[in-house]
Amino acid sequence: MIHAVTNDEVLLRPDFLIRARGVMKALGNRGAIHMRARLLPDPRLFSTVLDLLLMHRDTGCWCVISDRVDVALGAGAQAVQLTSRSIAVPDVKKIAPALLVGASVHSATEATAAETDGADWCVAGNVFETESHPGTARRESAFIGSIAGSVAIPVIAIGGIKPEHVRPLAEAGAHGVAAIRGIWEAENSEAAASYYLSEYDRDGNTPSNGNPPHR
Repeated sequence: MIHAVTNDEVLLRPDFLIRARGVMKALGNRGAIHMRARLLPDPRLFSTVLDLLLMHRDTGCWCVISDRVDVALGAGAQAVQLTSRSIAVPDVKKIAPALLVGASVHSATEATAAETDGADWCVAGNVFETESHPGTARRESAFIGSIAGSVAIPVIAIGGIKPEHVRPLAEAGAHGVAAIRGIWEAENSEAAASYYLSEYDRDGNTPSNGNPPHR
């Protein structure tokens, strides 16, 4: 339901693994940490993924690897998140049929194509303006509604999402939300993750029964 997405700045903090354990504990089997790294050296990325997978055993929180199918397979991660610059979804399914695959999309057309290709879920954005996409028009709940109405696979909303946005997005059809700064820049990342999850449940959403966080 709640995807805590990293970036290089987050991953390079000396207390990342401590924060990550708290986030994974808070989200349990209803969440995932997305390992998104562009500058992190491969050995450090791989060892960090292994540490998170050990935490998965204790918490149930998933570890999703952005783009790097090789790292996901080598470490034994549960899933990968692909972008338009990544290897294609069907190719991943051919070489790693057991690996769950998410696709990043920006329109209903892209979401439909991802579903046809075999993606297990899609991450749709940007919903609101973010520092990484300055000047991008905010599309809000109507955008997520158009995506969710076009596909049967789960839709995870991303882009400037704060806890108060969670309920409107869920009501529009989002199966969950993804956050970076809202979780990792909080003084207490574990409490922030809990807050996102509590907002998802606020009006009676039924908790997951242990299925993957995108199901």
